[in-house]
Amino acid sequence: LRVLDLSRVLAGPFATQNLADMGAEVIKVERPGAGDDTRGWGPPWLKDAEGRDTRDAAYFFCANRNKRSVAIDIATPDGQALVRRLAAEADVLLENFKVGGLRQYGLDYESLKSVNPRLIYCSITGFGQDGPYAQRPGYDFLIQGMGGLMSVTGPAEVSREPGVAGEPLPEGQGPQKVGVALVDIMTGLYASIGVLAALQHRHATGEGQHIDLALLDVQVAALANQTANHLIGGLVPKRMGNAHPNIVPYQDFP
Repeated sequence: LRVLDLSRVLAGPFATQNLADMGAEVIKVERPGAGDDTRGWGPPWLKDAEGRDTRDAAYFFCANRNKRSVAIDIATPDGQALVRRLAAEADVLLENFKVGGLRQYGLDYESLKSVNPRLIYCSITGFGQDGPYAQRPGYDFLIQGMGGLMSVTGPAEVSREPGVAGEPLPEGQGPQKVGVALVDIMTGLYASIGVLAALQHRHATGEGQHIDLALLDVQVAALANQTANHLIGGLVPKRMGNAHPNIVPYQDFP
């Protein structure tokens, strides 16, 4: 199984790393001279055989093992032709450009579908391929706040004095992000599952598919019981520290 990875940073690379771990051949396309953004997100840096820092940050290696990289400038005609040639021989292509970002290069789904009708093309964006927010950029921290995860993460909510509802809470008492970019990680997992389902569909029909995956969709889905509590019981989830909204005992004890 050959996967062409046009993604960068975390959600997309994490998805293709999952496929690589399961045995797929993953070819990662990176920018000439710079590579994936996360190669520069250090310290810490990978050390060479002599113990000296290299130019590659530890962050890059959390989502890019078991891949091969090739440097291609997709803004040039030669680069675009190279990617089309790779896509013609690929089973899966995964990208996380802004909506429509690859159309100008002739590397969008419709363009590559004509080259390879069996291609499974997975797009990861903040808000999906259509809808009122489709053109907006989306990233993990933003979606953790917008999608509700931050509203249920952190110390139990403190009561406010009358008349000070608009004042900010003291540092550390408001909503907090999760300690890793969890929305990106979950989106990568959903992308892997979606690709595997599309491969099964192709096995049955011979047809490829375009997978439209949005960070916000994943985050809302991942609220799980908190969402169900609201939809069925009308409860607005709140921060409870290490307590649980439904069951006890479920908190930290000495």
